[in-house]
Amino acid sequence: MMPIIKPVSDLRNYNEVLRSVDIGQPVFLTKNGRGRYAVLDLRDYETIQATIKLLTELSKGEQSAKEKGWIAADDVESRLSINFE
Repeated sequence: MMPIIKPVSDLRNYNEVLRSVDIGQPVFLTKNGRGRYAVLDLRDYETIQATIKLLTELSKGEQSAKEKGWIAADDVESRLSINFE
């Protein structure tokens, strides 16, 4: 799918710009010929924010493991009362 790129001046008719926005299909706005803004569906924004939060927490966990050591898989299963066998 080709990206939708419009000059920021198209915001004079913002309804037309907003009609172009869809899930997974943001509209990129240019100013003076350079990319400047992105207008995206709220669900896409929320997905991006959740992904950033997840990656941040995973990074914290990895850093903790490097500093304090990893927990063996058997210990994780025991602590969570699960068994993958």
